[in-house]
Amino acid sequence: MSFVAALLPVVIYIFAVYQIDKFSLVSVKRLVLLVFSGMAAALACFGLFLLTGPLLSEQQSAFLDPLVEEAVKALPLLLLAGRKKMVFFIDSVICGAAVGGGFSILENIFYLLGEPMSMGTVLFRGLEVALIHMGCSALVAAGLMFAVRLVERARSRLTVKGGDVLMAIFLLLAAPAIHIFHNAFHLPPLFQYLLVFGSMGGLLVWTHQYDSDMIHRWLDKGLDKQVSLLQSIQEGHLGDTKTGQFLISVRDSFPAEVFFDIICYVQLYVELSVASKSRVMMREAGLDEPLEEQQKDMILSQYEEFTQLEKRLGKSARITIAPVVKYYPADLKSLEDLLAECRTRHH
Repeated sequence: MSFVAALLPVVIYIFAVYQIDKFSLVSVKRLVLLVFSGMAAALACFGLFLLTGPLLSEQQSAFLDPLVEEAVKALPLLLLAGRKKMVFFIDSVICGAAVGGGFSILENIFYLLGEPMSMGTVLFRGLEVALIHMGCSALVAAGLMFAVRLVERARSRLTVKGGDVLMAIFLLLAAPAIHIFHNAFHLPPLFQYLLVFGSMGGLLVWTHQYDSDMIHRWLDKGLDKQVSLLQSIQEGHLGDTKTGQFLISVRDSFPAEVFFDIICYVQLYVELSVASKSRVMMREAGLDEPLEEQQKDMILSQYEEFTQLEKRLGKSARITIAPVVKYYPADLKSLEDLLAECRTRHH
């Protein structure tokens, strides 16, 4: 019964965080894999601490152990961020919480095997340990998500704001700092829990608002430019936009039929990008109405034609228009979600 009581808070936390994901960005399969990766991280740390325990004092362990734990837990999250599988705040929080939840499950079991505890202590400890590990891992995941976004912007030679860089660094440092404080300073249990809960909750709410601002900048500015470009292509007035002027400037570098393919390729890219971003905006507004069959057919047809043109265009042509046809992590994610919606509901 004690083991059930130790696991119950973790399961409740994971379930509660997962229910926030109204867009179903993280599959159940990935969630389970992340929980097991968190348990594997706990095993790795347990083995490492058996080796370093005799070499460190209790005070040294209180400061170093949290750093090691957060670094090990961050490895699967770094893999996901690097593969651009975490591009929005909510999926980064869910992934981070799953890893932290898996870690705390095994840590709670280790403590139960080590010393007998009353049922109240087991439940309270389960709540606090789960909150620390899940909250800190969620902050780390959000920091890694921001870092990947900024790297992609830098690679695309776009402006990287100093505030965004500081935000990513702050999140990556805040998690181990909170964990160290929790381990090093033993406050009255209830006060400590409320302090951890308040600081974690406040940081996550603040990060969510910050992320929402970044997403809205991505949606509003990017969408406006793409709609203008699409209109200029459809009306035959490429010179009306800066992007169109760039395309005109490279026209003489290619045969007429290749340049025609380039324009078609850019037009399809913009149409798909506008459609996917519009779906994101509708979902955020709570207007997640199913697409009509005709719309799904058109989107899938456009994507098929887009991939065929991509294969037909030479490497030099794709490199030349790379500043126009560029996918950031959020763009890829929104397009993947749109295509998945069309395919799963397509009959």
